[in-house]
Amino acid sequence: MMSLLGRTDVDAGEVFVNFNQNITSLAVATSGGYSLYSLGSVDSTLDKIYHTKSDELLLIERLFESSLVAIVSQSAPRKLKVCHFKKQSEICNYSYANSILAVKLNRERLIVCLEESLYIHNIQDMKVVHTIRDTPCNPQGLCALSSSSEHCYLAYPGSVTAGEVQIFDAINLHAKTMIPAHDTPLAALAFSPSGTEIATASERGTVIRVFSSQDGSRLFELRRGLKRCVSIVSLSFSTCAEYLVSSSNTETVHIFRLDRSATETAEGHGGKQSSDDWMGYSFFRFLSKTVTSYLPTQVTDVFSQGRAFASVTLSEAGVRRMCAITTIQKQLRLLIASQDGYLYVYSIPAVEGAECQLIKRHDLRMEDHYAMDIKGLNSGVSIGGAAGIPPGGAGSAGGSSDGKSTAAATASSGGGDKPGGSYASAVKGDEPAGGASNSA
Repeated sequence: MMSLLGRTDVDAGEVFVNFNQNITSLAVATSGGYSLYSLGSVDSTLDKIYHTKSDELLLIERLFESSLVAIVSQSAPRKLKVCHFKKQSEICNYSYANSILAVKLNRERLIVCLEESLYIHNIQDMKVVHTIRDTPCNPQGLCALSSSSEHCYLAYPGSVTAGEVQIFDAINLHAKTMIPAHDTPLAALAFSPSGTEIATASERGTVIRVFSSQDGSRLFELRRGLKRCVSIVSLSFSTCAEYLVSSSNTETVHIFRLDRSATETAEGHGGKQSSDDWMGYSFFRFLSKTVTSYLPTQVTDVFSQGRAFASVTLSEAGVRRMCAITTIQKQLRLLIASQDGYLYVYSIPAVEGAECQLIKRHDLRMEDHYAMDIKGLNSGVSIGGAAGIPPGGAGSAGGSSDGKSTAAATASSGGGDKPGGSYASAVKGDEPAGGASNSA
């Protein structure tokens, strides 16, 4: 998922919010620490998994439902700490030449995005397996990593002047394809759960496109609006991959339905359609082609673009919001986490054009550990001390991922006597973690 990267959020009394890869938990960072919440019963309660006091954080990413979290603090923006939160231990830390702008995780890879380079770590032992250097200037840290291990793709901007998307195979470590997605620079990227599709939005923000991440073919074109250009903040596929949700600097959140059956029918003509259906389909295609052949390309594009299936209008514009669509207790839900400290839960209508209904609003800033409607903490999880996590070990080494002498990243372990193996246990769940020193 995308993250809120406004560097003044916490200073302004607001919060940093981020969903994990399969939308089962929410990370919330405030000026006093961070918390992790389970979303399994979010219709009624917001259950806390963990809370600790810590330095003010710029970034926090949790790996699925595991105990592994990656954090970057405001006081050390060039240092990545990988922690086992249930054991309150630091597994390792890496220091980079420049500030870390984004961190992405899946079960195979951990990606660190700097302004002009990307580091690809093996998640099992945190060794750097590849570095993509001299990328186009990327001050917002825009990148996306598929949550799928089968299609483990990394996407990042390929240009500072146009909306080119570079797709990189993060397992086999080679470029996959380049997609000329937009005329203007990119503002948002998101992979589908399977990793086979990628959604894109440009700085103009009026059109969202969905492409095949394998061959770059365009699959969907969705119209967010016509009247004004906006800044897309969040772009996310639903966990069932049937919907796409976007939020921007306006007060409106848009939900698009990705009707793949209609696309398949249009391409193959269905094969089993009745004569009436086929006549209607043929006439519509004939009419569309006839009308659009006399219109400028820009107008033709508007005719062919999908409109929002549903939307939500919130009370205030200018608030950055993260959005996700997932199934909770067999019901499809829209979750909106905002940097002003609220989590909204909406039902999604079954028919196009109907309104999303607000089910619950949770206040993430309540003094009771910044949560509302909590029915008690997990008794098996202890609360961290003033420092949150113990300091890392003293061991460190420098080196470059591709054999060069440049010391771009330096790693230190958090202790332990089982190199690699215990770290892998932390990735899987709740086992103690530790590892030997690694150099990038």
